[in-house]
Amino acid sequence: MATIKEIAEIAGVSRGTVDRVLNHRGSVDLEKEKRILKIAKSLNYTPNRAGKALAIKKRQLKFGYILFGSTLNNPFFLDVVEGIEVRAAELSEYGISVDIRFAVLGDPSLQVTLINELVESGVDGIVITPINHPIIVERIKQLTDTGFPIVTANSDIPNSGRLAYVGSDYYKSGETAAGIMNMICSGKANVGIVTGSPLVLCHSERVLGFTRRLEEEYTGIKIAATETNYDDDIKSFAATKRLLEANPKINALLLTAAGVGGACRAVKELRLERKLLVVSYDLTIVSRELVKSGTIAAAITQEPFVQGTKPLDILLDYVGMGIAPEKERFYTELGITIKENLQNGDIRR
Repeated sequence: MATIKEIAEIAGVSRGTVDRVLNHRGSVDLEKEKRILKIAKSLNYTPNRAGKALAIKKRQLKFGYILFGSTLNNPFFLDVVEGIEVRAAELSEYGISVDIRFAVLGDPSLQVTLINELVESGVDGIVITPINHPIIVERIKQLTDTGFPIVTANSDIPNSGRLAYVGSDYYKSGETAAGIMNMICSGKANVGIVTGSPLVLCHSERVLGFTRRLEEEYTGIKIAATETNYDDDIKSFAATKRLLEANPKINALLLTAAGVGGACRAVKELRLERKLLVVSYDLTIVSRELVKSGTIAAAITQEPFVQGTKPLDILLDYVGMGIAPEKERFYTELGITIKENLQNGDIRR
Protein backbone atom coordinates (compact mmCIF):
# COMPACT_ATOMS: atom_id res chain seq x y z
CA MET A 1 0.00 0.00 0.00
CA ALA A 2 1.29 3.46 -0.93
CA THR A 3 2.13 5.85 1.90
CA ILE A 4 1.99 9.63 2.29
CA LYS A 5 5.79 9.62 2.50
CA GLU A 6 6.07 7.90 -0.91
CA ILE A 7 3.59 10.31 -2.51
CA ALA A 8 5.49 13.29 -1.04
CA GLU A 9 8.82 12.04 -2.40
CA ILE A 10 7.43 11.53 -5.90
CA ALA A 11 5.60 14.89 -5.89
CA GLY A 12 8.59 16.73 -4.45
CA VAL A 13 6.61 18.23 -1.56
CA SER A 14 6.42 17.74 2.20
CA ARG A 15 4.31 15.07 3.90
CA GLY A 16 2.28 17.87 5.49
CA THR A 17 1.28 19.17 2.06
CA VAL A 18 0.22 15.68 0.93
CA ASP A 19 -1.74 15.18 4.15
CA ARG A 20 -3.62 18.46 3.68
CA VAL A 21 -4.56 17.60 0.09
CA LEU A 22 -5.66 14.03 0.81
CA ASN A 23 -7.58 14.94 3.94
CA HIS A 24 -8.93 18.30 2.71
CA ARG A 25 -7.39 20.21 5.61
CA GLY A 26 -6.21 23.59 4.33
CA SER A 27 -5.35 25.42 1.12
CA VAL A 28 -2.59 24.16 -1.18
CA ASP A 29 -1.40 25.56 -4.51
CA LEU A 30 -3.77 24.26 -7.21
CA GLU A 31 -1.03 22.80 -9.41
CA LYS A 32 0.52 20.97 -6.44
CA GLU A 33 -2.89 19.67 -5.45
CA LYS A 34 -3.56 18.28 -8.93
CA ARG A 35 -0.10 16.65 -9.04
CA ILE A 36 -0.55 15.03 -5.62
CA LEU A 37 -4.04 13.70 -6.42
CA LYS A 38 -2.81 12.29 -9.73
CA ILE A 39 0.10 10.50 -8.04
CA ALA A 40 -2.13 9.19 -5.25
CA LYS A 41 -4.59 7.82 -7.80
CA SER A 42 -1.84 6.14 -9.85
CA LEU A 43 -0.55 4.45 -6.68
CA ASN A 44 -4.07 3.39 -5.60
CA TYR A 45 -3.62 5.24 -2.31
CA THR A 46 -6.42 4.72 0.24
CA PRO A 47 -6.18 6.70 3.48
CA ASN A 48 -6.42 4.71 6.67
CA ARG A 49 -8.35 7.37 8.57
CA ALA A 50 -9.99 4.91 10.91
CA GLY A 51 -6.59 3.48 11.83
CA LYS A 52 -5.17 6.94 12.50
CA ALA A 53 -8.17 7.96 14.60
CA LEU A 54 -8.00 4.75 16.61
CA ALA A 55 -4.27 5.11 17.22
CA ILE A 56 -4.70 8.72 18.42
CA LYS A 57 -7.69 7.80 20.57
CA LYS A 58 -5.72 5.09 22.36
CA ARG A 59 -3.08 7.64 23.34
CA GLN A 60 -5.58 9.89 25.20
CA LEU A 61 -3.69 13.06 24.29
CA LYS A 62 -4.05 16.24 26.32
CA PHE A 63 -3.20 19.80 25.27
CA GLY A 64 -2.91 22.94 27.40
CA TYR A 65 -3.84 26.47 26.28
CA ILE A 66 -2.65 29.50 28.30
CA LEU A 67 -4.09 32.95 27.64
CA PHE A 68 -2.97 36.17 29.28
CA GLY A 69 -5.57 38.39 30.85
CA SER A 70 -9.11 37.05 31.02
CA THR A 71 -12.30 37.19 29.00
CA LEU A 72 -13.60 39.67 31.60
CA ASN A 73 -10.77 42.19 31.24
CA ASN A 74 -10.20 41.50 27.55
CA PRO A 75 -13.38 40.47 25.72
CA PHE A 76 -11.33 39.81 22.57
CA PHE A 77 -10.43 36.47 24.11
CA LEU A 78 -14.10 35.44 24.22
CA ASP A 79 -13.81 34.71 20.51
CA VAL A 80 -10.46 32.94 20.95
CA VAL A 81 -11.97 30.77 23.68
CA GLU A 82 -14.95 30.01 21.45
CA GLY A 83 -12.55 28.76 18.80
CA ILE A 84 -10.72 26.64 21.39
CA GLU A 85 -13.96 25.15 22.70
CA VAL A 86 -15.30 24.36 19.22
CA ARG A 87 -12.09 22.59 18.25
CA ALA A 88 -11.83 20.90 21.66
CA ALA A 89 -15.30 19.43 21.18
CA GLU A 90 -14.19 18.00 17.82
CA LEU A 91 -10.92 16.69 19.25
CA SER A 92 -12.77 14.96 22.08
CA GLU A 93 -13.97 12.43 19.49
CA TYR A 94 -10.31 11.39 19.20
CA GLY A 95 -9.97 11.16 22.98
CA ILE A 96 -8.10 14.49 23.12
CA SER A 97 -8.80 16.98 25.93
CA VAL A 98 -7.88 20.67 26.16
CA ASP A 99 -7.14 22.45 29.46
CA ILE A 100 -7.53 26.27 29.26
CA ARG A 101 -5.73 28.47 31.80
CA PHE A 102 -5.54 32.27 32.29
CA ALA A 103 -2.60 34.36 33.54
CA VAL A 104 -2.48 37.98 34.71
CA LEU A 105 -0.99 40.19 31.97
CA GLY A 106 1.70 41.77 34.16
CA ASP A 107 2.77 38.59 35.97
CA PRO A 108 5.26 36.47 33.96
CA SER A 109 6.00 34.28 37.00
CA LEU A 110 2.36 33.14 36.99
CA GLN A 111 2.69 32.10 33.35
CA VAL A 112 5.72 30.00 34.28
CA THR A 113 3.70 28.45 37.11
CA LEU A 114 0.85 27.61 34.74
CA ILE A 115 3.28 26.09 32.22
CA ASN A 116 4.77 23.94 34.98
CA GLU A 117 1.34 22.87 36.24
CA LEU A 118 0.27 21.79 32.76
CA VAL A 119 3.52 19.87 32.17
CA GLU A 120 3.17 18.16 35.54
CA SER A 121 -0.43 17.22 34.68
CA GLY A 122 0.89 15.29 31.70
CA VAL A 123 -0.08 17.46 28.72
CA ASP A 124 1.43 16.47 25.37
CA GLY A 125 1.75 20.04 24.06
CA ILE A 126 0.96 23.63 25.02
CA VAL A 127 -0.43 26.66 23.21
CA ILE A 128 0.46 29.94 24.92
CA THR A 129 -0.19 33.63 24.47
CA PRO A 130 3.14 34.59 26.02
CA ILE A 131 4.26 37.56 28.05
CA ASN A 132 7.50 38.71 26.42
CA HIS A 133 9.78 38.28 29.41
CA PRO A 134 13.15 36.48 29.83
CA ILE A 135 11.81 33.95 32.33
CA ILE A 136 9.08 32.94 29.86
CA VAL A 137 11.62 32.62 27.04
CA GLU A 138 13.89 30.54 29.27
CA ARG A 139 11.12 28.17 30.42
CA ILE A 140 9.75 27.63 26.92
CA LYS A 141 13.25 27.00 25.60
CA GLN A 142 13.94 24.48 28.36
CA LEU A 143 10.89 22.52 27.25
CA THR A 144 11.33 22.84 23.49
CA ASP A 145 14.98 21.74 23.80
CA THR A 146 13.62 18.40 25.09
CA GLY A 147 11.29 18.10 22.10
CA PHE A 148 8.17 19.25 23.94
CA PRO A 149 5.95 21.10 21.43
CA ILE A 150 4.81 24.65 22.19
CA VAL A 151 2.82 26.85 19.82
CA THR A 152 2.45 30.58 20.44
CA ALA A 153 -0.85 32.27 19.63
CA ASN A 154 -2.01 35.89 19.44
CA SER A 155 1.42 37.15 20.55
CA ASP A 156 4.78 35.62 19.69
CA ILE A 157 8.00 35.24 21.66
CA PRO A 158 11.33 35.22 19.78
CA ASN A 159 14.24 32.81 20.30
CA SER A 160 12.20 30.40 22.40
CA GLY A 161 12.30 27.38 20.11
CA ARG A 162 8.52 27.34 19.79
CA LEU A 163 7.10 25.13 17.08
CA ALA A 164 4.98 27.78 15.31
CA TYR A 165 3.13 31.06 15.81
CA VAL A 166 -0.52 31.72 14.93
CA GLY A 167 -1.76 35.30 14.95
CA SER A 168 -1.58 38.70 13.35
CA ASP A 169 1.47 40.27 11.76
CA TYR A 170 1.44 43.02 14.36
CA TYR A 171 4.06 45.23 12.78
CA LYS A 172 2.02 45.28 9.58
CA SER A 173 -1.15 45.93 11.58
CA GLY A 174 0.60 48.97 13.07
CA GLU A 175 1.49 50.15 9.58
CA THR A 176 -2.13 49.60 8.58
CA ALA A 177 -3.27 51.82 11.44
CA ALA A 178 -0.89 54.52 10.19
CA GLY A 179 -2.40 54.31 6.71
CA ILE A 180 -5.94 54.54 8.07
CA MET A 181 -5.00 57.46 10.31
CA ASN A 182 -3.46 59.27 7.35
CA MET A 183 -6.64 58.86 5.31
CA ILE A 184 -9.15 59.87 7.95
CA CYS A 185 -7.03 62.79 9.20
CA SER A 186 -6.11 64.05 5.71
CA GLY A 187 -2.40 63.71 6.47
CA LYS A 188 -2.24 65.96 9.55
CA ALA A 189 -2.93 65.02 13.18
CA ASN A 190 -1.66 65.00 16.74
CA VAL A 191 -2.12 61.41 17.90
CA GLY A 192 -2.40 60.02 21.40
CA ILE A 193 -1.66 56.31 21.84
CA VAL A 194 -3.14 54.08 24.52
CA THR A 195 -1.35 50.72 24.51
CA GLY A 196 -1.45 47.58 26.65
CA SER A 197 1.93 46.52 27.99
CA PRO A 198 5.57 46.70 26.89
CA LEU A 199 5.81 43.05 27.98
CA VAL A 200 3.45 41.95 25.22
CA LEU A 201 5.07 41.75 21.80
CA CYS A 202 1.84 42.31 19.88
CA HIS A 203 1.30 45.66 21.64
CA SER A 204 4.86 46.92 21.20
CA GLU A 205 4.99 45.74 17.56
CA ARG A 206 1.77 47.60 16.71
CA VAL A 207 3.19 50.82 18.15
CA LEU A 208 6.52 50.27 16.37
CA GLY A 209 4.88 49.61 12.99
CA PHE A 210 2.65 52.67 13.43
CA THR A 211 5.52 54.93 14.51
CA ARG A 212 7.94 53.93 11.77
CA ARG A 213 5.31 54.26 9.06
CA LEU A 214 4.58 57.81 10.20
CA GLU A 215 8.29 58.64 10.15
CA GLU A 216 8.78 57.12 6.69
CA GLU A 217 5.65 58.27 4.91
CA TYR A 218 3.14 60.30 6.91
CA THR A 219 5.26 63.01 8.49
CA GLY A 220 2.34 65.35 9.00
CA ILE A 221 1.01 63.03 11.72
CA LYS A 222 2.77 63.45 15.06
CA ILE A 223 2.59 61.32 18.21
CA ALA A 224 1.82 63.61 21.13
CA ALA A 225 2.07 61.10 23.99
CA THR A 226 1.54 57.45 24.95
CA GLU A 227 -0.19 55.87 27.94
CA THR A 228 -0.37 52.24 29.12
CA ASN A 229 -3.53 50.47 30.32
CA TYR A 230 -2.44 46.82 30.83
CA ASP A 231 -5.52 45.55 28.96
CA ASP A 232 -7.72 46.75 31.81
CA ASP A 233 -10.91 48.75 31.17
CA ILE A 234 -10.75 50.76 34.40
CA LYS A 235 -7.06 51.59 33.94
CA SER A 236 -7.80 52.43 30.32
CA PHE A 237 -10.40 55.01 31.34
CA ALA A 238 -7.96 56.70 33.74
CA ALA A 239 -5.02 56.53 31.31
CA THR A 240 -7.01 57.95 28.39
CA LYS A 241 -8.48 60.74 30.47
CA ARG A 242 -5.03 61.62 31.79
CA LEU A 243 -3.61 61.56 28.26
CA LEU A 244 -6.27 63.83 26.79
CA GLU A 245 -6.32 66.32 29.67
CA ALA A 246 -2.53 66.68 29.58
CA ASN A 247 -2.44 67.05 25.78
CA PRO A 248 -5.36 69.22 24.62
CA LYS A 249 -3.99 69.39 21.05
CA ILE A 250 -4.62 65.69 20.49
CA ASN A 251 -7.22 65.23 17.75
CA ALA A 252 -6.76 61.52 17.01
CA LEU A 253 -6.48 58.45 19.22
CA LEU A 254 -4.93 55.04 18.53
CA LEU A 255 -5.99 52.23 20.87
CA THR A 256 -3.58 49.32 20.37
CA ALA A 257 -4.86 46.93 23.05
CA ALA A 258 -7.94 45.99 25.07
CA GLY A 259 -9.65 48.55 27.29
CA VAL A 260 -11.36 50.16 24.30
CA GLY A 261 -14.61 50.65 26.20
CA GLY A 262 -12.86 52.44 29.05
CA ALA A 263 -10.90 54.66 26.65
CA CYS A 264 -14.05 55.68 24.79
CA ARG A 265 -15.86 56.41 28.07
CA ALA A 266 -13.09 58.90 28.84
CA VAL A 267 -13.52 60.46 25.40
CA LYS A 268 -17.25 60.85 26.00
CA GLU A 269 -16.84 62.18 29.53
CA LEU A 270 -14.55 64.89 28.18
CA ARG A 271 -17.09 65.55 25.39
CA LEU A 272 -14.50 64.95 22.71
CA GLU A 273 -16.26 62.24 20.67
CA ARG A 274 -17.02 64.71 17.85
CA LYS A 275 -13.49 66.16 17.90
CA LEU A 276 -11.40 62.98 18.09
CA LEU A 277 -10.87 60.41 15.34
CA VAL A 278 -10.39 57.02 17.00
CA VAL A 279 -8.76 53.92 15.47
CA SER A 280 -8.79 50.69 17.50
CA TYR A 281 -8.20 46.97 17.17
CA ASP A 282 -10.65 44.05 17.21
CA LEU A 283 -14.43 43.81 17.26
CA THR A 284 -15.87 42.91 20.64
CA ILE A 285 -19.46 43.43 21.70
CA VAL A 286 -18.49 46.84 23.09
CA SER A 287 -16.27 48.05 20.25
CA ARG A 288 -18.81 46.90 17.67
CA GLU A 289 -21.34 49.33 19.16
CA LEU A 290 -18.72 52.06 19.27
CA VAL A 291 -18.04 51.60 15.55
CA LYS A 292 -21.78 51.60 14.90
CA SER A 293 -22.24 54.87 16.80
CA GLY A 294 -19.28 56.52 15.03
CA THR A 295 -17.17 56.91 18.19
CA ILE A 296 -14.59 54.60 16.62
CA ALA A 297 -13.81 55.52 13.02
CA ALA A 298 -12.19 52.19 12.13
CA ALA A 299 -11.31 48.89 13.82
CA ILE A 300 -8.56 46.53 12.60
CA THR A 301 -9.42 42.87 13.11
CA GLN A 302 -7.31 39.68 13.32
CA GLU A 303 -9.50 36.52 13.22
CA PRO A 304 -9.59 35.57 16.92
CA PHE A 305 -11.62 32.40 16.26
CA VAL A 306 -8.81 31.08 14.04
CA GLN A 307 -6.32 31.91 16.80
CA GLY A 308 -8.27 29.47 18.96
CA THR A 309 -8.56 26.62 16.43
CA LYS A 310 -5.40 26.66 14.32
CA PRO A 311 -2.82 26.16 17.13
CA LEU A 312 -4.67 23.03 18.27
CA ASP A 313 -4.68 21.74 14.69
CA ILE A 314 -0.90 22.24 14.57
CA LEU A 315 -0.45 20.28 17.81
CA LEU A 316 -2.73 17.49 16.57
CA ASP A 317 -0.71 17.17 13.36
CA TYR A 318 2.62 17.25 15.18
CA VAL A 319 1.88 15.12 18.24
CA GLY A 320 -0.83 12.89 16.82
CA MET A 321 0.49 12.22 13.33
CA GLY A 322 4.11 13.32 13.35
CA ILE A 323 3.52 16.07 10.79
CA ALA A 324 5.58 19.21 11.40
CA PRO A 325 4.09 22.58 10.41
CA GLU A 326 5.08 23.71 6.92
CA LYS A 327 6.01 27.18 8.08
CA GLU A 328 7.00 28.96 11.25
CA ARG A 329 4.36 31.71 11.24
CA PHE A 330 0.70 31.42 10.33
CA TYR A 331 -0.56 34.99 9.97
CA THR A 332 -4.27 35.70 10.33
CA GLU A 333 -5.94 38.13 7.97
CA LEU A 334 -6.01 41.84 8.75
CA GLY A 335 -9.51 43.24 8.27
CA ILE A 336 -10.71 46.83 8.43
CA THR A 337 -14.21 47.52 9.75
CA ILE A 338 -15.96 50.88 9.54
CA LYS A 339 -19.55 51.83 10.24
CA GLU A 340 -20.59 51.28 6.63
CA ASN A 341 -19.35 47.68 6.34
CA LEU A 342 -20.27 46.52 9.84
CA GLN A 343 -22.18 43.26 9.51
CA ASN A 344 -25.18 42.23 11.56
CA GLY A 345 -24.27 38.54 11.55
CA ASP A 346 -21.37 36.58 13.01
CA ILE A 347 -18.26 38.67 12.28
CA ARG A 348 -15.78 36.99 14.56
CA ARG A 349 -14.46 34.20 12.39
